Amino acid sequence: MQTKNLWPVRAILAGLWLLAMLIGSGSALAADEVVEKVEKVEKRVVSDILMPGDARCTRCHSDVNDDEIENYPVLPIGRTKHGTRADSRTPTCVSCHGDSEAHLKRKGDARPAPDQAFGKKAAANAKASNAACLNCHEGDKLMHWVGSIHARRDVPCSDCHKMHVSHDPATTREKIPDMCMSCHKEKRAQFARPNHHPVPEGKMVCTDCHNPHGSVGPKLMKKDSVNETCFTCHMDYRGPFLWSHPAVQQDCALCHNPHGTVTAGLLKMRAPFLCQQCHEPANHRGNFPAVGGANVNNNTVGANGLVQGRGCMNCHTNLHGGSNSTDSASGTRTFRR
Repeated sequence: MQTKNLWPVRAILAGLWLLAMLIGSGSALAADEVVEKVEKVEKRVVSDILMPGDARCTRCHSDVNDDEIENYPVLPIGRTKHGTRADSRTPTCVSCHGDSEAHLKRKGDARPAPDQAFGKKAAANAKASNAACLNCHEGDKLMHWVGSIHARRDVPCSDCHKMHVSHDPATTREKIPDMCMSCHKEKRAQFARPNHHPVPEGKMVCTDCHNPHGSVGPKLMKKDSVNETCFTCHMDYRGPFLWSHPAVQQDCALCHNPHGTVTAGLLKMRAPFLCQQCHEPANHRGNFPAVGGANVNNNTVGANGLVQGRGCMNCHTNLHGGSNSTDSASGTRTFRR
């Protein structure tokens, strides 16, 4: 409950205070009593929206956040799943931050931090702070957290998740890309290239393909492999085909960079240079038709050099596989239409 929501209580009690001022001889005493009641009501209203026993924390950590009160405001947690009073699983302040007796007893600048603090300024290491989260959050999407790249690099849960805010950026779809790219800056640069998946346009987010909490697939893929993740949307390339391109069967990322490229089709480089990463041009079977001249053998080109420059895919159009892939003249697999 925000401080501004207490204005009806304050208005009523302020009226009583004014009335007491008009009484006469006992006005000063009555005014003090009214002020004391205002403070008690405010504390009761603030504490009631959180779990029982949390009032000892919320009397300092309120919604007030101005120049005079520098305590971290925590009450927005009451509008999240972590503040649902009707759910027996809902934690209290102590559940995450520990008993923190030393923190409660001392005041001022010398006050020690809670037993378990979170955030970039916290003294505790990532494993300790993450353990507080993993006490409740386990299984399902988190079943592969242990051993994941984020866990191995000691990324704290609190780097992505914000508990004391109404809307956690890690679970707010439109905020996910900016959150991920605050660390993965090279991906932001790739998404700025001419050809990219529509993440900057808001039609996709990182978690459509990746599970940041870990997976059995490479690169935190949501599926067991890169290809299975790609086939979630690109089902027409799954097959089965009579003739399959081995590179396609192995890994889509051999040819494509899904985050962005300067080449059409998210290709890592244009043909023929991409194809020649695997296929040696000198071993190409058959004859190349030189533009405006006779057939030319052994991957050479005509005088104007247009054959090689126009690319392999002028002839080889079904690179992902097809069922009409045999050239009747040479008996070779050409992946032609």
